Amino acid sequence: MLTHIRLNKDKDLPLYIQLYEAIRDVIEDDNIQSEKLPSIRSLAKQLGVNNVTVVNAYKLLEQENYIYTVKGSGTFIKRPSFSQDNYLVEEGDMELMLSGIYPLLKNSIDFASVSPTPELFPIEEFKKSLIEVLDRDGGQAFLYPEITGFGPLRESISEFLLEHYSISATKDQILITSGGQQGLDIISKTLIQPGDVILVENPTYPGAFAAFQSRGARIIGIPMDNDGIDLDELKSYVKRYRPKFIYLMPNFHSPTTICYSETRKKDVLRLAREYDFYIIEDDFLTDLSFSDENKLPLKTMDKFDQVIFIKSFSKIFMPGVRIGFMTLPKALMKDIIKAKHTTDISSSGYLQRAFDLYLRKGFWRDHIENITAFYRDRYQLMISGLEKLKHFGISYLEPGGGLSIWVSLPKDFDAIELYEECGRRGLAIVPGKVFFTDSSGSEKFIRLSFSAVSEEEIHKGLGILKDILSKSENEPSEKYMPFL
Repeated sequence: MLTHIRLNKDKDLPLYIQLYEAIRDVIEDDNIQSEKLPSIRSLAKQLGVNNVTVVNAYKLLEQENYIYTVKGSGTFIKRPSFSQDNYLVEEGDMELMLSGIYPLLKNSIDFASVSPTPELFPIEEFKKSLIEVLDRDGGQAFLYPEITGFGPLRESISEFLLEHYSISATKDQILITSGGQQGLDIISKTLIQPGDVILVENPTYPGAFAAFQSRGARIIGIPMDNDGIDLDELKSYVKRYRPKFIYLMPNFHSPTTICYSETRKKDVLRLAREYDFYIIEDDFLTDLSFSDENKLPLKTMDKFDQVIFIKSFSKIFMPGVRIGFMTLPKALMKDIIKAKHTTDISSSGYLQRAFDLYLRKGFWRDHIENITAFYRDRYQLMISGLEKLKHFGISYLEPGGGLSIWVSLPKDFDAIELYEECGRRGLAIVPGKVFFTDSSGSEKFIRLSFSAVSEEEIHKGLGILKDILSKSENEPSEKYMPFL
């Protein structure tokens, strides 16, 4: 039981973090035989460390919902359980959702997922690229590429950034990642020491929150208005805590879908320059705009190398390909490359070569045009349907892009209870609590996505919402007490 764990006292990483990561990995790999963990004293003796090291590791594991403690009995692994017949928010379900993992509802209408529908995957074009790479490169396609990524793909990404966003970054400033989440993990490993303060938008992407928290960061959420992150609040917290970095999604923010104004972007950059902190810009949907307005990343305005731009192609290409990239500030380049190497050595060389060819042949432009036209129709259908529900008390902003709508509920509704009722009726939604760093109004919001549903399903799903809203309004209150 955990007998293989070894801690390195010569590493800079604190021993309790090393122990936390080791036990976490064993739990995630399902390589642990017993549900019960060793006692603090026995594990400390086994590892040759003091009891405090084990106490702190167990505390962090408990905060991350890997374990739980029963007074007088010991410490146990927390394994989420799902029933095929029960889709309500049980404790394990919400724990997963708070980490960005959503329970799948069998035979439901999926307003929860923001993954693209497979019918839009550019199968034929990408297949041509895969075959051409095999014919061209043979066995070379399966060698390890450079840690930073396949050189020609980094060149293609450099050209892509300049053409689409007017971002100037050489191929040596590009690091290929296995999706956007890996980019966040690499940043966490590079920049965060336990106790460091990180500022994020509130609400925010739970996958980022989980990555930062796993490194022992102190995470503070900054509220948002319709123009982006609240600048006065941000400045106040920056002055007070001097954060390592702030994490932002300026275009079609997840989950609110808010787009920062150009003025707000410039103000945030000015703060970063004045108080010397990095900005992590997470971009995955800038390309998916349904209006004529040209959305540009914050990185486009960055003149002092203080924005680390992370982009995933998962939501607008094919999720299973797992290709993304990040830009490297010169001051952090070596540390980020080392963190990438310790994460997975390098991303798939074969897929990188194929994606490079896909970009060079111009398939990307046609693909973006196709999915934008497709999702524009879904978006307009969703907006049109929600407009008819406004008289029940819901409200929302029209984002003009992205793959979801952030909906504010009537005053007598609770998002978790609405989630439960929708689940009973075969409709999957995401309650706002999943995205908030605290309880500030999280019970009043839900996210409705339209990326994985047909037009017919949009009609049916909105019909379910309408039925719940109208019955709560018209039926005797005692029958619908869960909503009060």
